[in-house]
Amino acid sequence: MPKFYEFFAGGGMARMGLGPNWTCLFANDFDFKKGLTYQANFGSDALKVADIRAITPADLPGLADLMWGSFPCQDLSLAGVGAGLRGERSGTFYPFWDVVRALKAEGRAPRLIALENVCGTLTSHGGQDFEAICRTFVEVGYRWGALVINADLFVPQSRPRLFVIGVRADVAIDPALLSPEPLAPFHTRGICRAVEALPRALRAQMLWWNVPTPSHRVSTFAEEIEEHPTSVTWHTPAETEQLLAKMSPLNNAKVTAAMRAGRRMVGGVYKRTRLNEKGVKVQRAEVRFDDVAGCLRTPAGGSSRQVILVVDGQKIRSRLISARETARLMGLPDDYKLPRNYNEAYHLTGDGVVVDVVRHLSQHIFEPLLAEALEAREVA
Repeated sequence: MPKFYEFFAGGGMARMGLGPNWTCLFANDFDFKKGLTYQANFGSDALKVADIRAITPADLPGLADLMWGSFPCQDLSLAGVGAGLRGERSGTFYPFWDVVRALKAEGRAPRLIALENVCGTLTSHGGQDFEAICRTFVEVGYRWGALVINADLFVPQSRPRLFVIGVRADVAIDPALLSPEPLAPFHTRGICRAVEALPRALRAQMLWWNVPTPSHRVSTFAEEIEEHPTSVTWHTPAETEQLLAKMSPLNNAKVTAAMRAGRRMVGGVYKRTRLNEKGVKVQRAEVRFDDVAGCLRTPAGGSSRQVILVVDGQKIRSRLISARETARLMGLPDDYKLPRNYNEAYHLTGDGVVVDVVRHLSQHIFEPLLAEALEAREVA
């Protein structure tokens, strides 16, 4: 049975994706509220709630096969604009690697390291932050490869994320896991441009992971919607009219088309500041009716909470997306225990990694890479 450490664990979505055939030796997050949810779902044996800067190898039992790190994205979300890896939040990337280096010094470096973050990482500070990540892998003795996976291949939510997966230099790699050149859909133009800009020495240690495309997703956003949510209430007709009034002619046309669709349509709505035809800043409600929710975001303010618009012919209703709906869009089962507070639940899910994406990576990269080592372990 493979073993792992889960850093920036949040509500344990990486653990959920790896599944019951994996053993969690250690989990860490600095947010005690998220820690409570983690404990409610997985128990407290492996979890340590603390700043990663306070974590030492003495905290980490055993020898992990995989070290997972979904380090904070706040400073990387706006490509080339934010503080990047120099920021207070995303800068926790470096203490994470301090732990890796310390484990290596003790002869306990994990065979695999997986990082997850927003795609803005590829262009942050003109590509320097992505280069720093790749350089760090190479400096501690890992070959690496990058993928961009949009969760909409698995769940009805548009959520593209960058995954950088490193494998220790002494781990054998089945040629079937590699491609001689980039492959769609997971090696995007953004990845190719970022890789081309890297120094030759880093490119020499780069791998093009060969990951199969999943079967076609059949679930839709509408299928995840609760008729009687407990965490939110439906808007009044007047509130729905106010929302529709904030739509541009183009977005109103989308609503009109949804009314003529002949089936229930659910659209995700975000409020954004736009310039109107007179060049004046106004708040606009923008909707999408493509059977996919917009990307969940942490609720730093009212505009970041996704509103849903449910259209049944001439009947139109609206409300905030519910806590359980956000969990479903992250691939979490309905028996997953969420915080009772709506904002805390939204923050938890909006900060997480989609369960199905982790499961796909585990099935097609992690477990095949570890198969030989695990077989030798069982024989011993």
